[in-house]
Amino acid sequence: MDEELTVESRVAPPPLTCPKCSGLLPSALGEVQCELCQANVRVEHEPTRKKWLNERISCPTCSKVLIAGVDQRPAELRCGGCDSQFTLTAKIIRVEIECPSCKRKLRMRQRPGQRTIDCPACDSAFKVSF
Repeated sequence: MDEELTVESRVAPPPLTCPKCSGLLPSALGEVQCELCQANVRVEHEPTRKKWLNERISCPTCSKVLIAGVDQRPAELRCGGCDSQFTLTAKIIRVEIECPSCKRKLRMRQRPGQRTIDCPACDSAFKVSF
């Protein structure tokens, strides 16, 4: 069975808040649903679409530099050099937070809502909201 090849985009839409509940919206363009209040929101950001269209990426098989040529993520692409097919995925936004007990810096995915985090250094639990 072939392994699915993926490349993560280096361009992410700006972080936006829901106009209904002020919570963080999922990082995407087009129709998105707020994970906190379930409101449907149309998100557009032309500068991100232009950057996606002209984004330079490396083929995961042959390393040839390609221009994405599509203004959406995820996108199915094919390398013109080696004919390899791969998926260009959306950029996963990560943030750095500080443990309130030991001050250790922790990196995590930025997701809408509230989560309880257990610090791996000091085992204290604390809440994070986005």
